[in-house]
Amino acid sequence: MNHNDKQDELAHKRAAFQLPKGKVYLDGNSLGPLPVAARERAREVVEGQWGDDLISSWNTHDWIHLPATVGDKIGALTGAAPGQVVCCDSISVNLFKVLSAALKMRPGRHVIATTRDNFPTDIYMVEGLIEQLSDAYELRFIDEQDIAGGLSEDIAVVMLTQVNFRTGFKHNMQQVTQQVHDCGGLMLWDLAHSAGAFTVELDACKADFAVGCTYKYLNGGPGAPAFIYVARAHQQYYRQPLSGWMGHASPFAFLPGYEPDEGIRQNLSGTPGIIGMSVLDAALSVFDDVSMKQIETKSRALMRYFLQCLETAGLSDVLTLVSPHEDCRGSQLAFRHPHSYAICQAWIDEGIIADFRAPDILRVGFAPLYLRFTDLDDAVRSLAAIVNEKRYERPEFNQKNMVT
Repeated sequence: MNHNDKQDELAHKRAAFQLPKGKVYLDGNSLGPLPVAARERAREVVEGQWGDDLISSWNTHDWIHLPATVGDKIGALTGAAPGQVVCCDSISVNLFKVLSAALKMRPGRHVIATTRDNFPTDIYMVEGLIEQLSDAYELRFIDEQDIAGGLSEDIAVVMLTQVNFRTGFKHNMQQVTQQVHDCGGLMLWDLAHSAGAFTVELDACKADFAVGCTYKYLNGGPGAPAFIYVARAHQQYYRQPLSGWMGHASPFAFLPGYEPDEGIRQNLSGTPGIIGMSVLDAALSVFDDVSMKQIETKSRALMRYFLQCLETAGLSDVLTLVSPHEDCRGSQLAFRHPHSYAICQAWIDEGIIADFRAPDILRVGFAPLYLRFTDLDDAVRSLAAIVNEKRYERPEFNQKNMVT
């Protein structure tokens, strides 16, 4: 065993996951592995709650409050006090809600600002929203490295993913939020690569809004429901346009007119997917006895060790690191290589699962709850053989899959 693993205070958490033998999983930043508690909850909610208790489960198993219950658990992991996070829908749908509400809260301002290298679907949602509104609104791109330099008094809301999905570059949430507020704008954070990976302090940084997914570092499962954060100070003014019955102040009164809930629950629209949300609820239990500070500390140690292993193996000059210093990155490392796709496929064939991002990025994720230092020894040993022997030139590793 690697000596670092002997000193790892999170080592016991590995047993909380169902991890396939003979594999090293370096892709938890795309899809987290299956927590044992989530597997058991899936059986319970399908066979026991739905199977035996049927519709009465909305009350007996408190399905009706599950979006708020799960939301508060996510809030605890992202620095948000109770009553400000709700679990629902997808990041894309939630962005549409929040952006629409933010524009109404800043009348007279017509610009939504983001970076050109933001996650594409976030940009797509802005484009779609503006098309639904009018030519009076504008999408404007600002420099990722100089947010303040791109700010102006016509910007209603700035939308940023805190961690760049390709490079891992991490924005300083407190500093950027303050800069946006200084110009009178509202700040919306996408926490897809932040929640569950390192310390996030939404309240302390005075963020206005946030969205995030739960199938990456939060291990909620493929297609698990996303979440929305609306700061309590904004909730009385906030109005999102997808006015579905679950966001009504009294959904079971079945009144003819819509009256939004006064709190975070307004963000609900249709009936929530209880099976997926209940599985997510159980998955979050893996964080119960650890702190985000512990997780962030181990994340940094894992990345430092991986880079040391690459250097020892003589790969530092072959794989070009494009991620910034650890103080300015999330829990991932990105490397550029002209054959990065084929290298990734060959690595997967060896049981080392990472991923590729176009055009030439080999991306390695570090999820501290289950990843060991000895896993990184195995991963780099395999990678060195693939690169040195040019196994990536084999035809089967150059066939592009639909999902990369």
